[in-house]
Amino acid sequence: MRFITVSLTSLFALVPAALIAQSTSQPVATPAPAASADRPTYGTFGFDAAGMDRSVKAGDDFYGFANGTWARNTPIPDDESNYGAFNVLQDLSRERTRGILESAKGDARSQIGRAYATYLDTAAIERAGLAPIQPWLTKIKRVDKAGYPALLAEADRNGVDIPFGLYVGQDDKDPDTYVVNLYQGGLGMPDRDYYLSTDPKLAQTKAAYQTHLAKMLTLAGEPDAAARAAAVVAFETAVAGVHWNNIDSRDADKTYNKLTRAELMKSAPGFDFATFLKAEKVDAPALVVAQPTAVTGIARLIAATPIGVLRDQLLLRSLDGFADVLPQAFDAESFAFNGTVLSGTPQQQVRWKRAVGFTSQALTDEVSKVYVARYFPPETKAAADEMVKNVLAALGQRIRKLDWMAPETKQKALAKLAAFTPRIGYPDQWRDYSTLDIRSGDAFGNALRANQWRHDYNVTKLGKPIYRWEWGMAPMTVNAQANFGLVAITFPAAILQPPFFDPKADPAVNYGGIGAVIGHEISHHFDDQGAKYDAHGRLTQWWTDADVQQFKALSQRLVKQYDAYEPLPGMHVKGELTLGENSADLAGLAAAHDAWLATLGGKPAPVIDGFTGYQRFYLGWAQVWRRNYREANLRQRLLTDPHAPSEQRADIVRNMDPWYSAYDPKPGEKLYLAPDARVRIW
Repeated sequence: MRFITVSLTSLFALVPAALIAQSTSQPVATPAPAASADRPTYGTFGFDAAGMDRSVKAGDDFYGFANGTWARNTPIPDDESNYGAFNVLQDLSRERTRGILESAKGDARSQIGRAYATYLDTAAIERAGLAPIQPWLTKIKRVDKAGYPALLAEADRNGVDIPFGLYVGQDDKDPDTYVVNLYQGGLGMPDRDYYLSTDPKLAQTKAAYQTHLAKMLTLAGEPDAAARAAAVVAFETAVAGVHWNNIDSRDADKTYNKLTRAELMKSAPGFDFATFLKAEKVDAPALVVAQPTAVTGIARLIAATPIGVLRDQLLLRSLDGFADVLPQAFDAESFAFNGTVLSGTPQQQVRWKRAVGFTSQALTDEVSKVYVARYFPPETKAAADEMVKNVLAALGQRIRKLDWMAPETKQKALAKLAAFTPRIGYPDQWRDYSTLDIRSGDAFGNALRANQWRHDYNVTKLGKPIYRWEWGMAPMTVNAQANFGLVAITFPAAILQPPFFDPKADPAVNYGGIGAVIGHEISHHFDDQGAKYDAHGRLTQWWTDADVQQFKALSQRLVKQYDAYEPLPGMHVKGELTLGENSADLAGLAAAHDAWLATLGGKPAPVIDGFTGYQRFYLGWAQVWRRNYREANLRQRLLTDPHAPSEQRADIVRNMDPWYSAYDPKPGEKLYLAPDARVRIW
């Protein structure tokens, strides 16, 4: 599915059903040291020089040069699929949130306290068995083909994955209004390749998936589990065959297909969309269908598939989707596949970590209000605001100097920069959860009602003015975001900390870190998809035809560069899939570099610990990409993630002339590019 927002990173395992346990048995990475009153958190100037590997030539492997010792000495905790700078801050954010929730746990009046305490009460969950979910499972097992479309809508409201995704969002071509969006679904694994590829590793995963489904059916007391699981996998394999690939699915033009209800029903006669949409309570004359041929194909497959298979798929999606609030046997089996097989994670997180995740997702703004009051000082917001202004100005200067863009397009691009809304720390308005019923002792019911509340909150936006204040990202999240429709850039409180930003660190390191993150999000609005949205957030071609062709030609050079990277044997980075993120890294780092130079006022940067200012700037960039991956997680990311792996993101520096001056790589070294081979877009 395509959203009009893009984020800096995908931190967690990319399993749709588990967006968010026993303690680890192996040693874990040392947490960030506490900063003294006058020293930065990391090293002497904001960079952990002890994590470098100076035996590696920067020109051969800049990531390894900057981070090699850290990578060798930092194990991945047993409850993580990957580990790095983002995780260090996410651990800190989670610990802080835990403190907030522990304080609220004993307050009977506190929604967040009740939600947290009830999720932690696994003894009550075990005693309840399947009784809380049984009415829903019974309804699934009794549905016939005629009742299936309405039941899918109910499943969607309950938070159960269904063959069609639906959400209400900003209309890309009419950004002052909301529209219903429909997109392909129906897969229990992360991507069509898990079903269709002949790669032996993926074939093993598919076999393990079928075994997992059979185990879940057996745990639920269902007969003929093996045969029924095989039938569900066969159905999903057929669904995968009609799915669009993830490269086409991120194309803003290809995925904007506005159909009237009548046109939708005519294009997909195998499924009763009239009943489905009525049950979803979305009364709209038209919908935007992201992948129309996939929707048509899925409707056809539903019509041809026995109701027993369709029931079983919903049954399994329900058991997997609610496994964390069902008896431990279901929770363990769900993790065994979704956590260990798909992402390589050996152990499930301890319950309190998952309780923090559940409560923060169910009652995001109730938790956020307390978090920002305690942990986000005004001076951090002021410093970030200043850096945003500086990086915006630097990118503006780069646009003015472009030799491939027409003057009239430059003026429109500068107008778009001027229209930006920077969002720092936390939103200026909070959602009201007073209608969400959180009950003590009812973990399943709390999860179900939270899903229903979230669904209803979304679909009731239809016909209302755009919620321009809404972020869609919590202040506790270590990430950042660009929103094309709102022409906004978002930096939650939790990312505005070391190693990304440290007020006591050298400015070169801060600009290489959070400055480049800021530049990344700004320049997303000018990447291969973001550039299709004008200063009002409208999807339209506001460039000349010649500009478009020049931009595509330059972008294809970056695609080819990333296509050549092979992080796992036989598995390359997908240059087209990661183009938006790679071009945002390229432009964002360049703009941050210019912004940092501007702060020097023409004076040379000092040499610190033998490192020049230019060297420290690029070390700041490399440091934030420190991350170790488990093989299964890396494989999944290469198939599905629009972000390149961290090593390849760090090595974007090979396209930047100042990096060559800083580190003097030589022809013949692996990262060296001749000047005319370096990709320069913005």
